Amino acid sequence: MTSYRYATRLNSFASNAQSYWPDLTGKPTPMQMAERAATVRGLTDLDLNYPDHAGDDMAAQTRRLADLGLGVNGLAMRYYTNPNFKLGAFTHPDPAVRQEAIDLTKKGIDAARETGSDLMTIWLGQDGFDYSFQADYNRMWADEVAAIREVAEHDPDCQISIEYKPNEPRAFSLLPDMATTLLAIKEAGSPNLGVTLDFAHVLYADEVPAFAAAMIHRHSRLLGVHLNDGYGKRDDGLMVGSVNTKATLELLVQIQRDGYDGAIYFDTFPDASGLDPVAECEANIETVERLLRAAGRLSADNRLSEATSRQDAVTAQQIVNAALEGT
Repeated sequence: MTSYRYATRLNSFASNAQSYWPDLTGKPTPMQMAERAATVRGLTDLDLNYPDHAGDDMAAQTRRLADLGLGVNGLAMRYYTNPNFKLGAFTHPDPAVRQEAIDLTKKGIDAARETGSDLMTIWLGQDGFDYSFQADYNRMWADEVAAIREVAEHDPDCQISIEYKPNEPRAFSLLPDMATTLLAIKEAGSPNLGVTLDFAHVLYADEVPAFAAAMIHRHSRLLGVHLNDGYGKRDDGLMVGSVNTKATLELLVQIQRDGYDGAIYFDTFPDASGLDPVAECEANIETVERLLRAAGRLSADNRLSEATSRQDAVTAQQIVNAALEGT
């Protein structure tokens, strides 16, 4: 069975805060949330949002996390510091605002390197449009690709992973799906670019997760895997395997086959309904471990490859069902 590091969304650990910090006034700090996350059995890493979770001394912050038994898998950019970013970060019509977003990303890359990580995840949710005749699509695309290239070239030894999402907060995202993201990466041309696949985003982009992963591996690099689940209508952020168990298993089989060796990151939202984030994260880890055991059984079963070579759906489902049952 392939072994993975497990990382998670730090903000999840603000969920149901009063049950953990009865005397807390206001919101928990990033370090308080990290201390709570450190109680999760099996969790090895955190991803930190930049600049939200960044301290003045990233090296010292990393040492404090290490004392808790947690590593830093990578940083993830958030473009909230300037209200103007609502109209676009890398695609803002004002060149000064666009450059501010680019420069902020470069600072984020430097901060990631200070933690010892070589991964920066970029979700460009503000880059898109809401109305017909709002955007010059050719200019917007050119600005997006040029900015991606500029931040990638800032530190060629840092992996820049683009996380795509169909919409939200914009009505239409400029990078909404696997194919469009791969096209942008091809045009940018930087060798340290790749893709983060978020399971719920893939579902409501009307894609099949394992197929998306296979195409990313074929045309670029899979640099991040965000596991969660949902009903394919929005970014539900439900627990792993709670809706689409077989699609999750197929994704794990695919990324193992393609040699993915990064962390499995849980981008789930226990805070949406006040769940215990520690128990929720432990359930995610338990589910993935169970599915990885099933994936190991499938990888050792030549009958599955024979069935898929014939596109024999009936036999393939019987084999997968047996693997899930542990037989």
